[in-house]
Amino acid sequence: MDTSPPTLTGRFVRLEPLSQNHHDGLVDVAADGPLWNTRVTSVPTPDLMFDWIERNAAKTAAGEQITFAILYESTGQVVGTSSFLYFEPMHRRLEIGKTWIATSWQRTPINTEAKMLLLQHAFEQMQCLRVQFLTDVLNRPSCAALERLGATREGVIRYARVMPDGRNRDSACYSVVDPEWPIMKVNLQRLLDRPFSQDLPPS
Repeated sequence: MDTSPPTLTGRFVRLEPLSQNHHDGLVDVAADGPLWNTRVTSVPTPDLMFDWIERNAAKTAAGEQITFAILYESTGQVVGTSSFLYFEPMHRRLEIGKTWIATSWQRTPINTEAKMLLLQHAFEQMQCLRVQFLTDVLNRPSCAALERLGATREGVIRYARVMPDGRNRDSACYSVVDPEWPIMKVNLQRLLDRPFSQDLPPS
């Protein structure tokens, strides 16, 4: 399993390995909401963003995960972030998580194409057999988005983590396995081939 951080480019998005060059852009992303007030996600406030980037970039450099900044390809504007997590090379599996996208860019092709690029790299370059996603059971939009992408809901992991407000979070577990990827890839491409320009925020 090759865990070297790539740059992934599509029609709408470019995923770059996270660095402090993305700091100001991610501060703007987090403030678009503001996302740190969302109960079902863990998003750093502006004063904590530098340290958040340092921690995740260090884990990427150590080969423990790969954290990306998501950029709108046509302008280079930072619109979100996502990560490959919990590598298990022996079993050829990993998790996609730590995903948050600016509120004004949600329900656009940004998340769909970012997920497609991540899944494509995981299955076709990293030779994964399984990719999983964990999301708060209370995060209905996230659950709906994963089901729309074609991931299979496997169940709920109770008390999976403690949230910043002290709540014990139950996580819905979704997965995609290698035999499913070719059909899922075609379906994702079909979604992305639809006209989307009217749904994108002004740059």
